[in-house]
Amino acid sequence: MNMNFCLKLLTIVWLMVFSVSVSFAEILVLSELVEKIQESYERAVNVEAKFVQEVTIKSMSKETEEGVVYFKKPKKMRWIYSKPGLKELIVNPEKAWLYIPEDNLVYIQDAKDLFNSGLTVKFISGIGKLKDDFKINFSQPDFVDGDGNYLLDLVPRGSAAGIEKILLVVGKDNFQVTGFTLTDFYGNITGITFGDMKINNKLPDTFFEFTPPSGVDIYDLTNESQ
Repeated sequence: MNMNFCLKLLTIVWLMVFSVSVSFAEILVLSELVEKIQESYERAVNVEAKFVQEVTIKSMSKETEEGVVYFKKPKKMRWIYSKPGLKELIVNPEKAWLYIPEDNLVYIQDAKDLFNSGLTVKFISGIGKLKDDFKINFSQPDFVDGDGNYLLDLVPRGSAAGIEKILLVVGKDNFQVTGFTLTDFYGNITGITFGDMKINNKLPDTFFEFTPPSGVDIYDLTNESQ
C-alpha cells in the first residue's frame, strides 16, 4: 500500500474515532445524538482499541487485517498490525514511520505531508467541526444496526481525500464511534471495526516515536517532500 495513501486513510480513521458534528438544519433527535458524540470526543484525550480492517478494491478480492491502534491528541497515532502480517505505522507531529518487518523496510516521511490539508489540520489539532466538511444524516433505510447502534451517513462537501461517503457506527450507550465503512470515488471500500476500546489510559509521548531496528533498509522520504 502506498505510504501517502495509507497515511491519509488512517488519518481519516483518526478523525472518525475522535469526533463528529452536524449541520444546524438537522432534526432535533440527530442534533441531540451528535451533541452526545461531541461530549464523548471532548473527554477522549487518548484511545486504545483493537481493530479489524477490511479493504475491498473494486473488482478484486477483499483483504482483512487486524491489530491494535492507539490515538493521542494532538497529532499522534500508532497502528500495530498483527494479522496476517506484522507492520506498524507510527505518527507524531514531526514524523511518520511505516515499518514492515517481513520486508526489512522502514519508510520515513515528514508528518506535515499528512497534516497539510485543511480538514486534517483542523481535526488533528482538536479545533475542527466536521459540520464544515460533511453533510450528516441518519442512514437510510435503517438508522440503527441489529444491536441498536446508530448509523450515520457522512457525505463530504468537497473532495475530501477522494471520499464519496462514510457510514459511521456509533455506540448506543457510550456514543463512541465503534466502526465505519468508507467508499471512495473509485468504488473501493474500507471498513474498520473497533473493539475493547479503552479511553484515557496513560500513553506517554515517547510511545509515538520510533527508532528503526539495526540492519533494516530505510527509505527516507522527508527530503522528497520538501
